[in-house]
Amino acid sequence: MTSTALHPPRLTTLILLSALSVISLNMFLPSLPNIAREFEADYGLVTLAISGYAAATAAIQLIAGPLSDRFGRRPVILLSLVLYIAASVGCLMATDITTFLVCRLFQAAVISAHTISLAVIRDTNEPKTAASLMGYVAMAWAIAPMVGPTFGGFLDDALGWRASFAAFFVFGLIMLLLCWIDLRETNHNRATSFIVQFRAYGRLISSPRFWGYALCMSFSIGAFYAFLGGAPLVATHLFEMSPAMLGVTMGTTTAGFMFGSFLSGVLAKRTSLMSLILAGRLIACFGLMVGIGLLLADIMNAPIYFAACACMGAGNGLTLPGGNAGAMSVLPELTGSAAGLSGALVLSGGAVMSAITGAVLTPSNAPITLLVLMLMSSVLALVAALYVRWLESVSTVQSV
Repeated sequence: MTSTALHPPRLTTLILLSALSVISLNMFLPSLPNIAREFEADYGLVTLAISGYAAATAAIQLIAGPLSDRFGRRPVILLSLVLYIAASVGCLMATDITTFLVCRLFQAAVISAHTISLAVIRDTNEPKTAASLMGYVAMAWAIAPMVGPTFGGFLDDALGWRASFAAFFVFGLIMLLLCWIDLRETNHNRATSFIVQFRAYGRLISSPRFWGYALCMSFSIGAFYAFLGGAPLVATHLFEMSPAMLGVTMGTTTAGFMFGSFLSGVLAKRTSLMSLILAGRLIACFGLMVGIGLLLADIMNAPIYFAACACMGAGNGLTLPGGNAGAMSVLPELTGSAAGLSGALVLSGGAVMSAITGAVLTPSNAPITLLVLMLMSSVLALVAALYVRWLESVSTVQSV
């Protein structure tokens, strides 16, 4: 029986849903060599469990958001968790690499949990409060990737690689039970038919404001993906870091993101969304520009270099909650669709910047080129934010 929302679900439920969707991406990464060894498969083929999963999450977000607008948030999340649980069992019991990879792709259904969690927050709160709560949810996206691989490596050492998928199965069951009890339906403005929804979806796609918010988030995350692709090269060839120290320094952007997300959670209720978005963009651009200037002046060491990168992380933490809330406020009747479409665009932007970084970086040019690429992406995000601000100012003038 579907519950009716007299009260919104607990924030902890939505945070845990989001954490499950991101920890499922990377918790088993330390087990990839053992999976390849057991299935006697090429390591490159086994890495499809990561790249294929990422591609599937982008596609699923495009589907899950509109489905939640048409049929409700609760049934889509429950169905995605059921698929996730079944796929986790499939990975756990797989006897060949093909079965494993197919089941792994179905595990990507859990991304709906994050996408629709944001829609639930927007359903039950006005934009400023929604942005504040999204800031706290975003912290889960920073913490889970840090904790996941460590926990997965421990499980592999103690019980073998299949233990991670047994853990996914248990996590999924717990979340299914929690959502069944706590996650009431929050979408009370559903389209009456797919034809009606399709027409409304066209309005979303043709909305300049939506694209401004979405591109701002996409370029913001693009800078982070550029960092992920280039930081190991810089750390190894410029600063001669050990793998352990590299892990610590790469965590600086995550720490910055957590700090920015926390500030967003605290400040969003008392300031405008656009002010937070622009503040985040300016912090990211300023920090990277200072880093480039110091590097060109030959004043550079590892703490300075990665502090500049941490500014990008903090700026993203301030930008993304407001960007998500703004994108989902353009057409409130398509909150889920907006969350899904913007999420897919963010992943696409990250993939593009990652590919560009891999194509242009070399050991000799990596230090300066990486900062320039990150700055270019951050500036484009700033331009997109300023475009949204201009659109909103024009709309305000016209309504007076």
